[in-house]
Amino acid sequence: MFGFIALNKPSGFTSHDCVAKVRRCLNMKKVGHGGTLDPAATGVLPIAVGKATRLLPFLPENKAYKAIIRFGVQTTTDDLQGEVIKCQPVPNLSIEQIKPLFSQFLGEIEQIPPMYSAIQRDGKRLYELARKGETVEVPVRTVRVDKIDVLDWYAGEFPELVVNIECGSGTYIRAIARDIGDKLGVGGTLAALTRTKSCGMMLSETITLEELEKQTQQGTFSLLKPELLLNHLPKITLSEEEGKRWCQGQKIVIDPINLVTSSDMIQVHNELGEFLGISQIIFSDNHQLLKPKVVIK
Repeated sequence: MFGFIALNKPSGFTSHDCVAKVRRCLNMKKVGHGGTLDPAATGVLPIAVGKATRLLPFLPENKAYKAIIRFGVQTTTDDLQGEVIKCQPVPNLSIEQIKPLFSQFLGEIEQIPPMYSAIQRDGKRLYELARKGETVEVPVRTVRVDKIDVLDWYAGEFPELVVNIECGSGTYIRAIARDIGDKLGVGGTLAALTRTKSCGMMLSETITLEELEKQTQQGTFSLLKPELLLNHLPKITLSEEEGKRWCQGQKIVIDPINLVTSSDMIQVHNELGEFLGISQIIFSDNHQLLKPKVVIK
């Protein structure tokens, strides 16, 4: 089996739990995921099956989330799963006070990830150190946030803001919730999170673990073809003979390709329409060569 699953991760499951269930369901060991979701979060969890696990680094990086931020509350984990360390009603807080802050969170920004996160420090996950009560300095990261749109606003003693956030890989939505609350001086925490887009997969295209199990039992399940998720990469088609040589690790001389540089990755197919893998352009003696990066076929 070779391809991807757009899985709708349920709340209460870790990403690893989902991978384990897919392994059992498909009776396959080689299964991986693209981008960890917190246990309480739901939504798109890209799953790679078989050799498709080698293609995860080449899938689109942009992600999108629907997040609910609760104000007046601050926790140890920056979401409702943690211990409350600050709680003060803010019934007078308005959406008009919050919107002007969004510009400070757009573009390339520096972000301090939550202490309870999967980031490694000295070979150990931060959440492991936090659970032991160890205090370590969390390294600042540069992340990219492309858009923050207001979807809804619920006034009250602990008002909640519903937003759509589009961002690059590695962005912590919990940290955005925390930092907006800090800038307002009232505290903020993530109350709920759904990933609506990841690795080119949309929430509307996902299936649940229950649906996956049912389809596999009925024999109606099929994997997403890698080509569907690699449309952002240039494509080149080789002759059947060139394709065989390329799959053997040989570099293939190709005609100049417009808008392709030596840093670009290219999806490679043969004239039979078969997906062969991912290649990179290198230059040698005034020639452009197609150098195998990941050979699938």
